[in-house]
Formats: sequence, structure tokens, C-alpha cells
Amino acid sequence: MFQRMSALSFVCTLLIACLVFSSPLQAEDHQLININTASVEVLVELNGIGETLAQRIVEYRQQSPFESVEEVMEVKGIGQGTFEKIKDHITVE
Repeated sequence: MFQRMSALSFVCTLLIACLVFSSPLQAEDHQLININTASVEVLVELNGIGETLAQRIVEYRQQSPFESVEEVMEVKGIGQGTFEKIKDHITVE
């Protein structure tokens, strides 16, 4: 019984570790998304950005390119909270 519980605990721990470390955009991932050129399909990979917000980002930049990453907060629906989630994963260069 004890061996079965130990094996189950080990498998659960392994599964959790795999899920945690397989996140598409981790802090260690240095691949930045350029919000001035990225497609809707790429933008939705950002945490907190769905298809609607991604489309709004594209529409905003068509009027005038983003000059700073902070400017993305001018897009309707993107506030400080969402910005905090994506700021380390985006660029304007």
C-alpha cells in the first residue's frame, strides 16, 4: 500500500512539474513578441490576450505604430493588470 502511494505521489509530482515548465511564455523565454508586427494568431499567445484584444492591438497600430510597450495600455480592454502579465514578453522593435 505504501509503495503504491509513493508511486502515485511521484507520478503526480512529475505531472505537475511538466505542466508548470511547459508554459508557452515563461520568464526564461526570451522570445519577445513585437506588438507592431505580430499577427492576431501570435498575439493571442500572450497571457491575458484573447482574440478580441489581439484584434484591437492590430487595429490600434494601423492608426499609428506603438512607440513604447506601455502604450499598449491605450488599447481598450488592456489595463495595468494585463500589461503586468505581458510586459516582459512584448517589444515594439
